[in-house]
Amino acid sequence: MGRATERRRTLRIRDGAVSSRADTLVAEEPLEIRLNGRPLAITMRTPGDDFALAAGFLVSEGVIAAGDEVRSIVYCAGATEDGVNTYNVVDVRLAPGVEVPDITLERNVYTTSSCGLCGKASLDAVRTTTRHPVSDAPPLRVTPALLSALPDRLRAAQRVFDRTGGLHAAALFSEAGELWDVREDVGRHNAVDKLVGRALTDGRLPLSRAILLVSGRASFELAQKAVMAGIPLLAAVSAPSSLAVDLAAETGLTLVGFLRGPSMNVYAGEERIALEEPAPLREAPLRDRGSLTSE
Repeated sequence: MGRATERRRTLRIRDGAVSSRADTLVAEEPLEIRLNGRPLAITMRTPGDDFALAAGFLVSEGVIAAGDEVRSIVYCAGATEDGVNTYNVVDVRLAPGVEVPDITLERNVYTTSSCGLCGKASLDAVRTTTRHPVSDAPPLRVTPALLSALPDRLRAAQRVFDRTGGLHAAALFSEAGELWDVREDVGRHNAVDKLVGRALTDGRLPLSRAILLVSGRASFELAQKAVMAGIPLLAAVSAPSSLAVDLAAETGLTLVGFLRGPSMNVYAGEERIALEEPAPLREAPLRDRGSLTSE
């Protein structure tokens, strides 16, 4: 099986001084996902948590929504013509009775920014496909102070990033700020799929009391993955896209961007943000009219 990191020779130039040394890089390899033996998708990923990645991808695609809908996930033996197992091909077998979608070259995919769907079509696709609509009762409520503490907690848990500096990360937190799970990957969407896939196999979907934090921007595909898993709040340290904001508003997802220290922007679902009541305005006391003098 592939490793999360690899070593490569590099020429280092520092203030005019030249040296040669090995550098640790994040590994990137293709993963082919098959469904009941038929090719479904290929994604570039960091090896590791491949079964969770495949399961989370199928949740995002609307193929499955519960762990008992999966019979097995295995690496394909003899993935190459000479029979070598590359550990880059996984086959997901659905449980008996689970409907297998029609897999064609024109399949209805809306998980990437280049999917060919846009605007209303994309929003409708997610809203009508998810079996875990955002529904947190009682409503999840978090303070800005709690949210502002989460990026540092995520950063402290990024083990591979410390060695490579080249990975995206995604984490699930409880509404009290407890770190539930964190995954890293060269692709931000893969990191989220790994989180969702692990939650699926652990029987924790929908994630109706969870906060999803991502280390980069909040694209449409990440907002879509949150909605498909029933997550009520998505926070990102960088900017959201306009379609991500539209999807959040359409589905009831709370979307927070530019989460950096005590600063953040809330783009949708502000009712889940527990703002402190502003201090009442204090009016200056009126001066005694009798003390007024004319000049």
